[in-house]
Amino acid sequence: MKKKKVPLRICVGCQEPKNKKEMIRIVLTPEGNVEIDKTGKKSGRGAYICATNECLEKAYKEHRLERSLKTKVSDEIYETLKQELL
Repeated sequence: MKKKKVPLRICVGCQEPKNKKEMIRIVLTPEGNVEIDKTGKKSGRGAYICATNECLEKAYKEHRLERSLKTKVSDEIYETLKQELL
């Protein structure tokens, strides 16, 4: 029997590969909006972040989400992420 591969993604905060399902996906839609993608299926450029405050802080301070999405990420996206982590 063939073992199924677990999809891994690298966190923009801690830079560690983790299981895709355990992470939060932030997507830059083709229309140019930055959104939190709960389904993981929205089309557009995606970036993944661990569901921890440390990773979020690091990504925010070093503008890592902006870099991986290649666009400006508004503070309200960070605020929404913070609320979801509580």
